[in-house]
Amino acid sequence: MPEIVEIPLELTCFQLPPAVENRLQFLLDRQDNGYPLSLEEQQEAEGLVELVEFLSLLQLRSKRVRQNHQ
Repeated sequence: MPEIVEIPLELTCFQLPPAVENRLQFLLDRQDNGYPLSLEEQQEAEGLVELVEFLSLLQLRSKRVRQNHQ
């Protein structure tokens, strides 16, 4: 039986602050335009992408759970 984990509603609506989102976009644009990122910048970009993916997954699962309980 799957375990149910309660997620605070505030967390499911959380989005990256604009400055963090802008930084990620800057790093990705720079890389897409052929400028190599330093190791530190690569790690920063990868971490931010993972965070965005996690938040998206959390939001999708939250929506699905709410739809199933209505």
